[in-house]
Amino acid sequence: MAAKSLGYRVAVLDEITDGPACSCADLSITASFDDLDALARFAEAVDVVTVEFENIPIGALEFLETRVPVRPSASVVRTCQDRVLEKEFLQNNGFPVAPFRVINSAEELAVALSELNASSILKTAALGYDGKGQISLKTGDDTASAWKQLASPRAVLEKRISFTSEASVICARTHEGETLCFPVQANVHRNGILDVTTVPAQLDPIVLQKAQEMTSAIAAKLGVIGLITAEFFVMENGDLIVNELAPRPHNSGHHTLETTMTSQFSQHVRAVCGLPLGSVELRSSGVMVNLLGDLWQPGEPHWELLLRETGLFLHLYGKREPKAGRKMGHFTLLSSQASLLEARAKAIELRKLMKPGAGLEKIFERI
Repeated sequence: MAAKSLGYRVAVLDEITDGPACSCADLSITASFDDLDALARFAEAVDVVTVEFENIPIGALEFLETRVPVRPSASVVRTCQDRVLEKEFLQNNGFPVAPFRVINSAEELAVALSELNASSILKTAALGYDGKGQISLKTGDDTASAWKQLASPRAVLEKRISFTSEASVICARTHEGETLCFPVQANVHRNGILDVTTVPAQLDPIVLQKAQEMTSAIAAKLGVIGLITAEFFVMENGDLIVNELAPRPHNSGHHTLETTMTSQFSQHVRAVCGLPLGSVELRSSGVMVNLLGDLWQPGEPHWELLLRETGLFLHLYGKREPKAGRKMGHFTLLSSQASLLEARAKAIELRKLMKPGAGLEKIFERI
């Protein structure tokens, strides 16, 4: 949608038939990511390729790179889609990460848990997102059972960090190496899934600057063209630990559609297509709340409760089937910085009230 607003035509290659992006595309190709004929047809139709998520077979991106620019590159995606490569990249380049061990067997897991000697999280090396592919462990737990349950040939055991808050920074980087960071945003996760994002993050200015500088440095060291998002744990003393990287527009930045002069989606298109980067100045503070498939139980949510609110913007993604834990949409409630905490509380309450199950008259009375 951001690309088309700038006059571009858009082609989509996806394994899912009639996915949400197809309704906005000029050309849709439905095929396996390892279908070389389909990839060739796709490459012939476009001038530049980008990715919507990182869990794409690297062979597909490498094949496309022989025919058309791919931004971010296959090498960037490879690093960010593999937790082992990602953490080793960060550690080897001096970026702070939680203590971790690479695990290839139940025996290695037992040794690593003993070495870390603390509550830890076992994570699959690949294809993990939104809390999937993770198992919490503590000293003395049955590591053989945990390894069997994970059912992955390779994993990372990461020491659980006692942080005071979570934050993320979205950074755009051009082909010429120019970087520009969006305002730092504060995040709260629930069951491993992003729940609420508040912008700007209410952190010490020194911490905010450090988070942006670190994200810019990561983008430069990786050689990103497009967007890179760094998720941080914020420690009590103001130190930052990098949790994860994502080489794409990020859920925590969806509020930029309304809160900043240039949205993360438009910025990604600008960077990928060689256009000047847009201003990331805040137009308004705001709170973004994710809407998961759980809200559709036992029926359709009460959208009118959101749409009657001044300064609230609802976005539904066009996914056909609501499932528990599946991101179906989000809304952003704009606010002044002075009343940001009140806006956050109101946004969370609105999400509770819109869930079906109570009579509309009672709901309207409560708000």
